[in-house]
Amino acid sequence: MNKLERDLINNLQGGFPICAHPFQVLADRLGYDEETIIDGVKNLIADGYVSRFGPLYNTERLGGAVTLAAIAVPSDRFDEVAEQVNAFDEVAHNYAREDALNMWFVILAEDEKKLQHVITRIENATGLRVLSFPKEREYFLELHLEVPDQ
Repeated sequence: MNKLERDLINNLQGGFPICAHPFQVLADRLGYDEETIIDGVKNLIADGYVSRFGPLYNTERLGGAVTLAAIAVPSDRFDEVAEQVNAFDEVAHNYAREDALNMWFVILAEDEKKLQHVITRIENATGLRVLSFPKEREYFLELHLEVPDQ
């Protein structure tokens, strides 16, 4: 990891400028030009250091509905079911766990009725029961991982 990549990771956590030219603000703060910052962020993603760069929205505050869902998938069908689940636009991400409930994913929808409809559609597509674990309480943990100089 080069100095620019370390600078970006260390300074993109915990807030991003909300203004007309946020990359320029970051460039001024870190001593680079705006294009270098933009290219650096693209490279962090392309090189796999960062999986995603973008805002996080609170679906419920925007009037939507969200749930953490799980399925017990037979191991010989895992890839097939993952493909079926991931085909739904409402599925944000999908990951495997070593447990009876071995597939977990987040579903976001416009409202609770549409969320339930998506769950039913996934059950129909996969032939498997989807368990829904809606959020009961929200906690915010700010985690900052510092990348040290080499």
